[in-house]
Amino acid sequence: MMESLLNVQNLVTSFRTADGKLPAVRGVSFSVQEGETLCIVGESGCGKSITTLSVMGLLPDNGEISEGSITFQGEELTHKKEEEMRKHRGNDISMIFQEPMTALNPVFTVGYQMMEPLHLHTKLNKKEKKSRAVELLTQVGLSDAEKVLKKYPHELSGGMRQRVMIAIALACNPSLLIADEPTTALDVTIQAQILDLIDDLKRDLGMGVVMVTHDMGVVAEVADRVMVMYAGHVVETGTVEEIFENPKHPYTKGLLASVPNVDDEEHSLEAIPGSLPNLNEKISGCRFHPRCPFATEKCKEEDPPRFQISNQHQSKCWLHEEATTNESRHEAYS
Repeated sequence: MMESLLNVQNLVTSFRTADGKLPAVRGVSFSVQEGETLCIVGESGCGKSITTLSVMGLLPDNGEISEGSITFQGEELTHKKEEEMRKHRGNDISMIFQEPMTALNPVFTVGYQMMEPLHLHTKLNKKEKKSRAVELLTQVGLSDAEKVLKKYPHELSGGMRQRVMIAIALACNPSLLIADEPTTALDVTIQAQILDLIDDLKRDLGMGVVMVTHDMGVVAEVADRVMVMYAGHVVETGTVEEIFENPKHPYTKGLLASVPNVDDEEHSLEAIPGSLPNLNEKISGCRFHPRCPFATEKCKEEDPPRFQISNQHQSKCWLHEEATTNESRHEAYS
């Protein structure tokens, strides 16, 4: 079996607060192969970005990985010092951050920020670095790249800044690209261009891609596999076809039901009642049960395991227990 490019096992990420140590990511496991796009979806606050920041080693000062393993190309990352992680960040693993206006430094030109990873991770001379920066900006669809290099972030539009962020992330031809809400606040035309660009570059460079989003339309367009998160847990995983055509977890069904359907004008959009629990909110059993229309007494008392629906499809819900048990009995007597 081919080794995964990225393998995360039982990741627990916690934050030290006045109320004690609170887990924001609770036992998350997933993997990413070369040339594959994994989309992590869920509401804001469910742990998507914290999961990816844990992989990058970019947690806030009060955050820490309490348990679990993160391996990249077979190398364990969780115990690496900051200096060792810098050798990977921007080189083997790159990240497109959620808001380019805050991710880009306003006091430095685009050219300076473009050449920083090239200075840190390559042996190119000054002329070669500039040539590579121009090549990258052209590759992400920015015309007159030499002029763009001389500009400051505030002189660019939102779409141009996002393209600059992608160009910086791709500067050293990373094996893994993490994109955290790469199309937030962009108009639909620019959004489509950015998504097509990332997909084209993935195919051209053979990268693995982890994309964080709450937009199921984006997921349908770019994902190979989908991981649905709720309150720090992975509640469902599967191929994009399985998640959209045969969703199993009530939360996943709720997310899909909230997506507008232009062909169905008769039905209004459905909403999931309630809201995500706070980190310090103690909930016994399944953390989704206060919002779940199918919750039983067992859901309120015991946290469900992940049930295997198919080879690549898992769902963390007690509703699957009877079906799984019946299937096992059938196989035993067939």
